[in-house]
Amino acid sequence: MSNVFAAAAEKWNKSRQASKDHKAQVENALKNKEIRLVDLSFIERNRMSQGYLLALKIKKVAIIVARFVLFFGLSFLILQPILSKISMSFMAEKDLYDSTVINIPAHFTLDNYRVVSELMAYGKCLGGSLFYSAFLAVLQVAVCTLVGYGFARFEFPFKKFWFFCVILTIIIPPQTISSALYLHFNYFDILGLIKLITGHTVNLRGSALPYILMSGFCMGLKNGVYIFMTRQYFRNVPRAMEEAAYVDGSGTLRTFVQVLLPDAKPIITSCFLFAFVWQWTDAYYSKLFLGNADLLSTSLSGLGDRFNQYMQREHGVIGVGTGYTSAIISTGTLMVIVPLIILYLFEQRGFTESLAGTSVKM
Repeated sequence: MSNVFAAAAEKWNKSRQASKDHKAQVENALKNKEIRLVDLSFIERNRMSQGYLLALKIKKVAIIVARFVLFFGLSFLILQPILSKISMSFMAEKDLYDSTVINIPAHFTLDNYRVVSELMAYGKCLGGSLFYSAFLAVLQVAVCTLVGYGFARFEFPFKKFWFFCVILTIIIPPQTISSALYLHFNYFDILGLIKLITGHTVNLRGSALPYILMSGFCMGLKNGVYIFMTRQYFRNVPRAMEEAAYVDGSGTLRTFVQVLLPDAKPIITSCFLFAFVWQWTDAYYSKLFLGNADLLSTSLSGLGDRFNQYMQREHGVIGVGTGYTSAIISTGTLMVIVPLIILYLFEQRGFTESLAGTSVKM
């Protein structure tokens, strides 16, 4: 038995010595420039680095795998609800209560889309949402860009205080001032002049005027965010461009419009997309000011109740199942967000350029 161990030890020593001799030969060849390091195999280079290359390779692979798992998990969390709604929107009622049907409909149908389109008055509400969202988004972006440029370039009394007020409009939820806004526009008056002349205040609720006034004076939905974004962008623009325009005789407004705005298209595109999307999906302010306006957001919020009334009126069904009502609401949600997805597909280049190119400078 001792002879076997001795033979094995001798063989191991010879192998170790041969490895050392090979390593010495390779090092001499590299020193004499007979071979290049890139000509060596990975095993030989790893042996010369005493295992460092293998450890580095394992670390890189582990980082790639961890990154893939993280992004896959985040993507799944975002896409899974949307994919689930898409699946439910094409299911018949009996598929919703069939335990063997999970994601793929057994009875494919488009009836859900037909019913939702009828209950939401989809064509009419789509036109109303497009008009209100586009008009208010353009108005908000225009005034917020001017205000952001003013904060970035000019000095005026209490500048930091006013910008602090802008930050407050981002931090404070709009629900906290909803009662004040409701009373203000329900009994609208300008310094008491309207009541002095007519004897009573004016009720602006039920019209678009409250939205227009708030958007025009940078108090619309999320306007503080747009002011902050445009301010950060213009703070990073070199002043040499404006100074050259001033030397050529251009005024402040002309310099802003003809010199700075053309290069600010990415940030303006981002602000417009944010404004359009938030306005499109907003049901809180829409109900508070516009009342029964034909908008997709307000129509979607009452879809479940209208569907129950529809089933009772058309089919005599009292108390529709929760699953079927959820499928109808999921279908309505998809029909609301599809125009937003189409809009993003057309504007994604400017949106990504803005997010990649605009840094935050305090």
